[in-house]
Amino acid sequence: MDVTVAERGQITLPKAVRDALGLSKGTLLKVELEGSRIILSKSVDDALSRVRGKFEVDRVEPDDSKPGSSRDSGQRR
Repeated sequence: MDVTVAERGQITLPKAVRDALGLSKGTLLKVELEGSRIILSKSVDDALSRVRGKFEVDRVEPDDSKPGSSRDSGQRR
């Protein structure tokens, strides 16, 4: 795929690339230069911030009968 650099140094990523990587407006990309290659990758921090708060986690109460639990002194008789 070829893209053209615009006057202000901007490029448009092809829709197929954006869709494949789940990129949308505001997605942070990491830019690296490797020799004569430009490497773009999704920022891990951005991915984590987008899912933060979207999942509900059930609280699990500790099982007091397992070794190492708060009520278990660790000693066996």
